[in-house]
Amino acid sequence: MTMQAERSHELPTIAEAEALTSAAALFHSLGDPSRLVILQHLQLGEHRVVDLVKHLGLSQSTVSKHLACLKDTGMVVSRAEGRASMYSLAHPDAVVAILAAAEKVLALTGDAVRLCPMHHEGITAD
Repeated sequence: MTMQAERSHELPTIAEAEALTSAAALFHSLGDPSRLVILQHLQLGEHRVVDLVKHLGLSQSTVSKHLACLKDTGMVVSRAEGRASMYSLAHPDAVVAILAAAEKVLALTGDAVRLCPMHHEGITAD
């Protein structure tokens, strides 16, 4: 039996949990419907915050906070254009692959994702 197989019934070590922190942050960034819409919209190309505000119907500050979250995980990048910032996907192919994989899992699990007891209790990683 391998060391990993022997440990499969043990709790993860601190080092293992820390190694998953980045993955947890990535999945957290995908955990809001507005951020998912932003990612889908940015698949069309670069957009200013004002463009995303119009598309989403959210306030500028809310859209900016969502973009900051996506930038923190490295999924979105920005560049200055005059006084505005232009936002785009940092790794378009990878984002499309993540969203496609999520759609596949959702198709396979159906309502099981919505029925997660922790989701309904409002438990978050914050």
